[in-house]
Amino acid sequence: MLSQKLLDSLNEQIKYEFFSSHMYLAMAGYCYSIDLDGFANFFVVQAEEEKFHAMKIFNYVNDMDARVQITSLDDPENEYKDILDVFEKSLAHEGFVTDRIYKLMDIAQEEREHATISMLKWFVDEQVEEMSMFRTHVQKLKRAINDPSLLYAMDAELAQRTFVPPANA
Repeated sequence: MLSQKLLDSLNEQIKYEFFSSHMYLAMAGYCYSIDLDGFANFFVVQAEEEKFHAMKIFNYVNDMDARVQITSLDDPENEYKDILDVFEKSLAHEGFVTDRIYKLMDIAQEEREHATISMLKWFVDEQVEEMSMFRTHVQKLKRAINDPSLLYAMDAELAQRTFVPPANA
């Protein structure tokens, strides 16, 4: 049985996962507005992934016979200096999400809530992947930002990204 503290924290994480999706859609809109459709695709796919994360926690809370509480989202930022700014803000946001996942894990461990620890382990691993991916894109963009051929090559590469729900989730 989930404690009220853990349940409240999981419900709050659902909100942040949906906010992440919302934020990434705003970033996709910005990318479309500057004719970087491949980058826009990257963020549309990222938004789908974040919705998947939210629903993974939603389903877990429900499976634990606890009450999911959905709350409102803040407005995401919609204007950026350039594509590098978008990715730097994405990386910072993923750092924020990683910190939240770690705090959830701390609560679960303090409460010896083993089922939640098991579920959150997937998210810990996922955040390692997310942080690495965004760091890599930031580094590539720092090299490509003043070279249109590199920027458009990266745009073409990101246009190929698709969302496939993880089999191990």
